[in-house]
Amino acid sequence: MKVLVTGAFGNIGTNVVRSLLEQGQKVRCFDVKTETSEAKAKEFIGKAELCWGDIRNAEDVAAAVKGQDVIAHLAAIIPIQSEIKPDWAREINVGGTTNIINELKKLKPCPKLIFASSTTVFGNTQDKKPPVRVFDPVNPTSNYTRQKVECENLIKESGLTWCIMRFANVASIEFTPNPMLFYIALDSRMEFVHTKDAGIAVANAAKSEKVWGKILLIGGGAKNQFRYRDYIQRSLDAMGIGKFPEEAFGNLPATPDWIDTSESQALLNYQHRTFDDFIKDRLAWLGPKTDELMARQAKLRKELLDQSPYYKAFLEKQQKG
Repeated sequence: MKVLVTGAFGNIGTNVVRSLLEQGQKVRCFDVKTETSEAKAKEFIGKAELCWGDIRNAEDVAAAVKGQDVIAHLAAIIPIQSEIKPDWAREINVGGTTNIINELKKLKPCPKLIFASSTTVFGNTQDKKPPVRVFDPVNPTSNYTRQKVECENLIKESGLTWCIMRFANVASIEFTPNPMLFYIALDSRMEFVHTKDAGIAVANAAKSEKVWGKILLIGGGAKNQFRYRDYIQRSLDAMGIGKFPEEAFGNLPATPDWIDTSESQALLNYQHRTFDDFIKDRLAWLGPKTDELMARQAKLRKELLDQSPYYKAFLEKQQKG
């Protein structure tokens, strides 16, 4: 089977490519050429076909989808960039998906389409009894989620053979400091899925005959359902950054909430790893705990805390007595 992966060198994409190759599929990787994507592509030289291009360009998309059996469409701009630059994000998220749909319609036989969406399209469900189920109404509250819902609707109305996969939190093993981590209320429910398991889910969907026409919720299952406090504090502590004071965090509800993944797990058999496995993988990525690393993490701790408006307000209040 021939599978095109858009956004092939992103967080989920690289793991989708690895899983497909392990299955013996023929993989074409499509991504925009940057210093980062070229570095990640080196892993797949001689194993997969590399196809560079811009998903906003219809000609690039046409060349990428030609001759494929399945398109795994993962390319997207995610928060916080989608909120800072909404027009640019929409060109890629909605415009790129539109290009995919239009080019697939021209092909005979027409490839099947897997679309990566997000469980954040449900909006705030923390006041409801968990878990969130696939038939619950969507309530997009951000540029990103509105764009994802728009793409889902375009796909459902396209006449193509499709599967929409709404992912829970797929944290990258490669830690990137993000001030958004401070805005979420520590008591919020959240669900984690290991990025390797997310890759398996997409690869297994591509070869399945039972997923088409379905919206599937992709998460880690009961063993990977936490309160945000446990998730973020354990992550930071294990990395040597240390737990942050609770005063550094805000009160926004976490999305995604705990979700019902019984159908997706039954169809795709992808839930193999736990949060502890994720921590081990991240520590392996960081390398040995040398004095240099610990000094760097201590500096990162201060830089991150300085980005918390809540902690800044707390310190100012303390100083005023």
